[in-house]
Amino acid sequence: MKLLYIGLDQINGPLIFLDHVENVGYEEMVEIKMSDGSSRYGRVVQIDGKRIAIQVFEGTRDISLKNTKIQFTGHPVEMALSKEILGRTFNGSGHPIDGLGEVYIDEKQNINGSPLNPVSRVYPRNYIQTGVSSIDALTTLIRGQKLPIFSGSGMPHNELAVQIVKQAQIADKNADNFCIVFAAMGVKNDVADYFKRQFEEAGVMHRVVMFLNLSNEPIIERILTPRFALTAAEYLAYKHDMHVLVILTDVTSYCEALREFSSSKGEIPGRKGFPGYLYSDLASLYERAGIVHSAKGSVTQIPILTMPNDDITHPVPDLTGYITEGQVVLSRDLTQTGIYPPVGVLPSLSRLMKDGIGAAYTRDDHADVANQLFASYAQVQDARSLASVIGEDELSPVDRQYIEFGKLFEAHFLNQGFDTNRGMMETLDLGWDLLSVLPREELSRIDEKVVEAHYDHDRAVERFHIITKPIIHQLRGE
Repeated sequence: MKLLYIGLDQINGPLIFLDHVENVGYEEMVEIKMSDGSSRYGRVVQIDGKRIAIQVFEGTRDISLKNTKIQFTGHPVEMALSKEILGRTFNGSGHPIDGLGEVYIDEKQNINGSPLNPVSRVYPRNYIQTGVSSIDALTTLIRGQKLPIFSGSGMPHNELAVQIVKQAQIADKNADNFCIVFAAMGVKNDVADYFKRQFEEAGVMHRVVMFLNLSNEPIIERILTPRFALTAAEYLAYKHDMHVLVILTDVTSYCEALREFSSSKGEIPGRKGFPGYLYSDLASLYERAGIVHSAKGSVTQIPILTMPNDDITHPVPDLTGYITEGQVVLSRDLTQTGIYPPVGVLPSLSRLMKDGIGAAYTRDDHADVANQLFASYAQVQDARSLASVIGEDELSPVDRQYIEFGKLFEAHFLNQGFDTNRGMMETLDLGWDLLSVLPREELSRIDEKVVEAHYDHDRAVERFHIITKPIIHQLRGE
């Protein structure tokens, strides 16, 4: 028997409190009937004996303490799902906002996900090609991985997210069995319009499920947005055997909403005011990526977060780094020099990369190229530091050649533009052309047989002759 409760005890921010309530479950869905006849919805977020706190999705404005009616539904928050969600746009509460009507319902699922036995997980293999050389070659995204992008205020993370959505693909024969779930949290109207316009103009909207939570909408909806998105991704991956790439932006906005919500509940704050359970809350999102034995599909995540004051030790990037398998860090210095995408190579890594590249997946020389590019670019930083002290003219010929290599690497490899989509083979060939600028004896991270097969100094000189010939001629004594 369902009981109808009339009247509230307290309203505090996005929460309403009710006393003398029995037989209610945590996360249970609630219908809130207003005095004017309209309805709002919420969920139970706190149970203290017979006193409960209800999180109102649409906010608590105009809710009356005396005349409001509360009815508990007996089930958690659920999302209506079918394969028709592909190509649709939803708000943060999972309701269509694209004017195309309601979605035909195949089934409903709890947005908190189903418990997953760790034993049923499959180790991630193979890769997803983003078309961005600095990611594909050096921090390869593996299916089933969670690989965040660490950015900063004013940096082009939105553009990079759009580029990945436009260009991402898998290398399998069943490449059509790939889709993207895109969730934006706390974005401004112009940013939301930018996302929609770019996807439509690129002709990729048919394979995208979009969730948009605007900055002027309730924070409660912001907390639910990634859970609706991941529920949609799991449905497509495990029910329809699709390979799903989930892009979440901006996770920092989500965490700030969680901090505000925690404060409303009167919880004791942790670092920088964030709740003490921030780590487990983020893990409840990130750990929904992966592959399971019972399905042919996969869920891969790219959470994008902005670091306040570019501080990588801030709680959000710090805890994210503990949970995820690597990170792609955007560089402020590269952004200021006009390089796009401004991926900072040295602080970036993909911990699962080694198991999804090589002869069986990309090319047999991929790992060698990546290792040598990392090592050579690190040598560039050392040469630049030395040049800042003694001057570039005083450097050894090899150090000057590393300086030149660094310029070429940033100008031709890192900097590729918003509309350039590079295939994996093209990226690896470009890496070899850049490495061939250096003296052959400097390629210490690559087996000699591999160097013999790919090293071509003359081809590199021809390709980059405007910059490299003066240096090379000088080294040769010409």
